[in-house]
Amino acid sequence: MVILGIDPGYAIVGWGVIEYQGIRHKPIAFGAITTEAHTDFNFRLKKIYDDMVELIERSKPDVMSIEKLYFNTNTTTAIYVAEARGVILLAAQQAGIPVYEYTPLQVKTAVTGYGKALKPQVQEMTRRLLHLKEVPKPDDTADALALALTHTQAAGTNLRETMMKRGIK
Repeated sequence: MVILGIDPGYAIVGWGVIEYQGIRHKPIAFGAITTEAHTDFNFRLKKIYDDMVELIERSKPDVMSIEKLYFNTNTTTAIYVAEARGVILLAAQQAGIPVYEYTPLQVKTAVTGYGKALKPQVQEMTRRLLHLKEVPKPDDTADALALALTHTQAAGTNLRETMMKRGIK
C-alpha cells in the first residue's frame, strides 16, 4: 500500500509518501509545497491545488492520510488552513483516493505510543521507523511522514476503533 501523508497549511504543506508492506515501512519521497507570503491568497490556494494534483499523479497513492483540522485560539489562521485543506481534499477526491483523517493526539499515540509525546519525540520516532539518517525538514514534512505512519498503525486494525471508542481524537 502506498500512503500519502499530508500536514496541511497555506504557507507550507508537508507531504510524505511511504510504502507499507506487512510490517515494513519504506519512505518513497517527501517534501513540502510552499507558497510565498504576501501573495494573493487565491493564488496560493491554486498553487497548493496544482502541486497536489501533480504530486498525486506522480506518487500514485492508494490512500491519503491527513491531519484533522484543529485550532486553539487563532481562528483566522484556522480558516486559511481549512481553505488550503479543502483544495487538498478536492485533489484527492478528483483522483479517487480515499482520505483518512487523524488528530495530533492520534498521531502521537500511533507513532510513539504516548498521546502526550512532544513534537521532537514524534519526529525522532518517525525517523527511526523509516530508517532515515536525520529528521526531515521542514517540520511539516516530518509531520506528514508521521501521518502516513499513523495510517499504517491504525487502518485495518483495532487501534483506530479503540482510539475512537476511548475518545482519542
